[in-house]
Amino acid sequence: MVPVIELRGAVPVGIGWGFPFWLVYLVCVAGNLVPVPVLIPFAGRVLQWGARLPHVGGMFRWILSIGEKKVAKAKNASTAILLALYLFVAIPAPGTGAWTGALIATLLGLPVRRAFWPIAAGVATAGLIMGIASYGVIGLLAP
Repeated sequence: MVPVIELRGAVPVGIGWGFPFWLVYLVCVAGNLVPVPVLIPFAGRVLQWGARLPHVGGMFRWILSIGEKKVAKAKNASTAILLALYLFVAIPAPGTGAWTGALIATLLGLPVRRAFWPIAAGVATAGLIMGIASYGVIGLLAP
């Protein structure tokens, strides 16, 4: 559930510790998805609050302005937005997980019921990719 690392770090660690993949996968995906329904509705409030802070408000206002520009462009492309959200979360790179996906959903004004499933599918895909990659690296390192 930790931002940035999420399951991208937990899957290789769990596999490296010798846990079965099915257990690592289920725990990591579930743990990664637990905060998403809470993050989507409250991220906007946090951004608005942060925009009023004296030293970091500029960064929050910049993030909000990006969201406003994207929402204006994306009004008619709802299916493409959901696909893009899925693909963004599915890429197993730092900063592309469920937390960032929830932030993007918030900026685009997506309700939880529409944004959760593409984010969940992206997390599940990223977990599979990390599992395959982890077993490949462990196989290379094994004597």
